[in-house]
Order: sequence, then structure tokens, then C-alpha cells
Amino acid sequence: MSAAHDALLRPLTIKGLTIRNRVMSTSHAPSYGKDGKPQERYQLYHEEKARGGIGLTMFGGSSSVSPDSPATPWNQISVADDSVIEHFRTFSDRIHSHGAALMVQLTHMGRRTRWDTENWLATVSPSTEREPASRSVPKEMEDTDIARIVADFAQAVRRCKEGGLDGCEFSAAHGHLIDQFWSQSSNRRTDKYGGSLENRMRFSIEALTAAREAVGDDYIIGIRMSGDELIDDGLSHEDCLTIARTLSERGLVDFVNLVGGQARDHIAHAISLPNMSFPVAPFLALASAIKREVGVPVFHAQRITDLATAARAVDEGHIDMVAMTRAHIADPHIVKKLMEGRADDIRQCVGAGYCIDRIYAGNDALCLQNAATGREAFMPHVIAKAEKPLRVAVVGGGPGGLEAARVCAARGHEVVLFEKNAAPGGQVSIAAKATWREALTGITRWLAQQVEKKGVDVRLGTEASAAAIAEFAPDVVLIATGGTANRGSIPGSELAQTTWEMLSGQVEPAESILVYDGTGQHQAPSCAEALAKTGALVEIATLDRMVGEEVGGTNQPIHLRELYRAGVILSPNLNLVEIYAEGNKRVAVLRNEFTHEEEERLVDQIVVEYGTLPVDGLYRELKEASVNRGEMDIDALLTGRPQPSVSGLNGAGGYALFRLGDAVASRNIHAAIYDAARLCKDL
Repeated sequence: MSAAHDALLRPLTIKGLTIRNRVMSTSHAPSYGKDGKPQERYQLYHEEKARGGIGLTMFGGSSSVSPDSPATPWNQISVADDSVIEHFRTFSDRIHSHGAALMVQLTHMGRRTRWDTENWLATVSPSTEREPASRSVPKEMEDTDIARIVADFAQAVRRCKEGGLDGCEFSAAHGHLIDQFWSQSSNRRTDKYGGSLENRMRFSIEALTAAREAVGDDYIIGIRMSGDELIDDGLSHEDCLTIARTLSERGLVDFVNLVGGQARDHIAHAISLPNMSFPVAPFLALASAIKREVGVPVFHAQRITDLATAARAVDEGHIDMVAMTRAHIADPHIVKKLMEGRADDIRQCVGAGYCIDRIYAGNDALCLQNAATGREAFMPHVIAKAEKPLRVAVVGGGPGGLEAARVCAARGHEVVLFEKNAAPGGQVSIAAKATWREALTGITRWLAQQVEKKGVDVRLGTEASAAAIAEFAPDVVLIATGGTANRGSIPGSELAQTTWEMLSGQVEPAESILVYDGTGQHQAPSCAEALAKTGALVEIATLDRMVGEEVGGTNQPIHLRELYRAGVILSPNLNLVEIYAEGNKRVAVLRNEFTHEEEERLVDQIVVEYGTLPVDGLYRELKEASVNRGEMDIDALLTGRPQPSVSGLNGAGGYALFRLGDAVASRNIHAAIYDAARLCKDL
């Protein structure tokens, strides 16, 4: 551990609270709330970080203080009545038992929510400006609304204190009500709450003052805010400096938690939650500048994914607490591994944004590469040893096969892994060839490293055969052979190239190309962008309402931005129904999904993306000789019990056979890893 890393382990004292180190997780909304409360799933998720050594974990991103700021969207938390206090007490006890501190974020969403849910009350805001992202037109707040919500903030802070939380923060970032007042982009008022920056700060000062009166000066209250909204009509960096300085000098806040940007529309949202297309710590300079101006600790989060960057940020004095929020979603034991001298065992966040993208699609947050996150009640982060060692053969070195080998080896089994290519990685190696998706290789690189460290017999450049598997005499055979690119079944499909062929370099791009997106995922837009950047004239067509329709809110805007920048033509609502040759050219017949009118494109090359077809030849060859004929006992899988076909093996011969990931059906990285982890943890 370097001297810079030592800086991360220094305690920080704020008022009467000593936080054991400088590593934290910021408030976020993983959609684990139940009935508006942080119940068991929510608590177990944060407890794992506390067990893993984190100093401070903050929960409840966008926890509501008022009925007209509904908690229902994204299963968030309501702090609008006293029923939440008992849950806070249980939560606090759970986290404190591991030596970590616990805080919550309080907010009124203002216009940044929906009116047609929960209480069906109109959204409110300083002015009637519609927010593009949330799509609501708010009521302009009256003086009675302002007084009511100020009182609601104060009562919410009281509940935090009575619930045993170590503190709370007011959200004034990402376009919530407080920063809706601050920003001229959303505040057009002409009364004492509008106009000058001093007037626009009035609501936040009133809310913080009321909170102080409710809980006293000893209770920790902070604020999360932007250091620069990065839009022409928004808060400038100088505005944000003034706000932070004013609130700290008046003793209204005990820490400032800084971010860059805002989130009023799709691209702004993607920028404020930077994915792998951004460099690490892209907004650290904003936090550093504000730290020089305020007399309270400064926290900061935004794509700080590695310990080297985190340590430098603290050691050089840019910030006082470094937030590694998504990094802890990937690995909640970061600090523990650092302290144990096992930094190379940390599963590093690659910035895929899968966790956040799921939330904005109405799902719960899950990590693309860690199947245990959010499933702590039944999925372990630390794999236990099995009572009886087995011999396990894994076929395929993609994410599913590598995870299967890792977990089985951690269970104490003897594992051999067959991979036909010279290097592991599977489809991840192809996806990473797209312009800004290279960081995906971090997933399989970590898995391959762990497999090697755990003593798995990895046979690269070796295509598994029934004979080779029989020679190993396994108790269990896991087929993780993945899929192969699907060209589709339309007339003339043999004339098309696949995104695999283009991204891997098997086929050179032509001058004019039609890319057809048949899945709505990353593959087609990634490929179209890469082809356009070779100088080709590219059009991307899709049956969906928009390109990359299945891609979430932190990634799709980046895809669209880059496609537009590269001059790609975007053509939604078109179904590719036929391909035929015309000389050296190719003709794509496209049918409008709504009118059924057909149009044609004459191009040099047609590239299609239809997902994958299972590579299951070896599975079918081994199936009849297996003791379970390849059948998975789904009830056992879902209830966390060992597979009966494996439990019955006595070492006298025979093997159980299972398929994982795309060898079953075309899905994604998380599905392959989850398939492997939940089966193998009980083998």
C-alpha cells in the first residue's frame, strides 16, 4: 500500500462524528425501497459496504420530504411521516455494528418527477418551466407552498436524527427543487425568490435554517450541489462558488458534496452520470476549486473508479472524502481488500452504467459484472467452501465460463477450463472493439486473473471435445460456449455481414453501409459509429421507435451524440424484410412498421445485428450421457439448493451437465455471470 493510499485510511471528524476513513458511497436510488421504506434488501445492500470497510455510506437518493414529491418512481424512500423512523433505527444499528457511518439524502423533487403516480398531485417548481427529462409541467409555487415545504424539510431532518442516522444531506443537484430555485434556467420569478442570486438562494437558506432549528447545531447537515451546471442559462462555476461559500459561512451546512453538470434533459443526465466514454474523475477540478473557498469538508463523486485516482484526490487535498459509489456496486469490499494488501483482487467498475440504466428503465439496480450486488439476501459476495470437492469442467472462457470457474474454484473444486481461442474474453472482446467500449475488457480481465490465482487449469487454444472431457472424468460439466452471430432469416440474409465481422476486422468496411439494428442494444449503434469513423457513409435503421431503444439513460444519449457527430443517418420504424444483390451492390428492402410502405437502399454493404444463436453442439453431444440429460432443476436454482443431479454423484462415474449464458439463449453479460454464480455457489 502506497503513502497516497494511506491518505484514504485517515479518519475525518465532522462535529461529533469521526468517520473511520475517507472512502464513501454517495446517496443514490437503487430502486430497492419497499412501501417507501428502506427495508431488508436496501439495508443488506449497504451493510455489505459497511462490512467491506467503507467509512461512510449514504442512502436514499431523492428521499422525499413532501407528498407532492412522490417516492413511488424508482421505489424510493419517503421521509414525509414518522413511520420511517423505526426503519432508520434498524438501518443505523445494522451499519454501526460494522463501524461505518450512515446518512441519507433528503429532497423535494419539484418538477423532476411525475404527477401521475402515488398521490396524483401536481408537481411544483419556482416557475412553470417544463423539464424535458421528467416531462412534467409544474405548478408555480405560492408562498404557502414554500412555507409548507420548508417545514417539511425540517421535520424530515428531525426524523433522521430520531432514527439514529449520523447526518443527512439536502439534494440541490441534478435539477431538484432547491437548485430549481437557484438556476435561472428554471427560476423565472420576479418576487423575493427570483431575480438575483441572493434572492434565488432564499428558499434553500430558509429550509436549512428551519432544519437547524429543528435539530440543533450539533446534528450534521450537508448539501449536494453542482460545481457548474455546464449550460448557458444555468448556474456558472462562480455562482456555485458563491452558494457554497455563503451556506458554509452561515453555518448552515457541515459539508458540501460536489458534482458537475445537471440533469434537465437526456444528454445532460448522461454527462452528470459519466460512463466509460468519459475519462476518470472528469469533474474533480470543480470540487477542488470549491474546497479552496469553503471552510467545511468537501465530498465528491463522479466516475472515480480506481484507488489510484481516489488516493490522489484526497492525498493532494482536492477533496476530503472520495465517493466511489458505482465502484462499490462492483465491489463492496474495496477498503477491506486495500487494508489486507489485496488491491489487485478488487473488482473494478468499468463504467458500463448498467446499474443506473436499469433504474431509469423502471428496474432495480444491478451490476453488469457482480451478480451478488442487490441480492445479498441469497447471493454471497464471499464464496463459501463446499463440503465435498468435485471435479468440474468448464467449456468457454467468456464472462459466464470465467465466473463459473472462479466460483467453483472458490468452493474448493478441481476445475479445468477449456477455451478454443488464444485468449479468454468471449463476446466481450468483440464489443470492446467499438470506439468507447474498450473498458468492458476489464470485466473478463479481472475474472481471468482471479481464475488463475485460484489455481484453475486454464487450457487456452484448446477446443473442448467429448473425449477431452471424458479424460478429465468430471462430476460436473458447465457449457458456457456462448453464441454465434445471427444473420437473421429474411430472404437474402446470406448477403449481409454481421456486426461481429465488422468490429473484429474480419471484413473491411465499404464506402456506403446500411446497419440494421434488430435488438435495440449497444451492438448496432456501436458498430455504426465505428464504421462511420473509418470514413464510410453510414445509415442505421431499426424497427424500434429509436436507435438503441433498449439502451438506458447514461449510454443511449452518448451513442446518439456520437452517431450524429459522425454523420450517421438514423432511420427508425423500418423493418428489414429482404436483401438482394444488384451487381456489386446490395439492396436493402425496408418496410415502414406503421404504414407497411416499402423503400429500398442501394449500398455497398449491409450489416445486421440480430443477437446470437447458441453454440450448443458439444452440449447436445454430451447430453444423453449426462446423469441429468442437461436439465436444470429450476426450483433448486431459485431457492438456493444444490442441484439434485449433482448431490447424488458419489465419484463412481457420471456427470451432471448444465448450460450457461448465451449457450442457452441470446442475453447479456450480466445474465451469463448470474447464470454461473447462482448455480455454482451451491455446487
